[in-house]
Amino acid sequence: MVLQIGHLTSIADYFVICSGNSGRQVKAIAEAIRQEMAHRFGDHGAIEGETAANWVLLDYQDVIVHIFREESRVYYGIENMWRDAPQIPSTEYDSQALSTLLSRAPESPKMLHQAS
Repeated sequence: MVLQIGHLTSIADYFVICSGNSGRQVKAIAEAIRQEMAHRFGDHGAIEGETAANWVLLDYQDVIVHIFREESRVYYGIENMWRDAPQIPSTEYDSQALSTLLSRAPESPKMLHQAS
């Protein structure tokens, strides 16, 4: 799920919220995202919560990724806390969220698109 939160807060423009069934799965999702972001954009981001793996947060400035264990996602109810934030349809994930990340990339977006 991707929430557009920029008009509600200054901490980020987007929240990406997903979950795994176990701590191991949550760690694997976080590592896969970190590797992809490092490969594509040279950005490892800041990470919190990796040791316990109940709620891992990856901070890429304008985009914050929340990776929960299922029971933690239900317990914290982050979607409910941000219920005023519009949910971006999955057909738009690439165009909006990726363009935000590309705008911060060390190379020009055109060069990164060609390299992908």
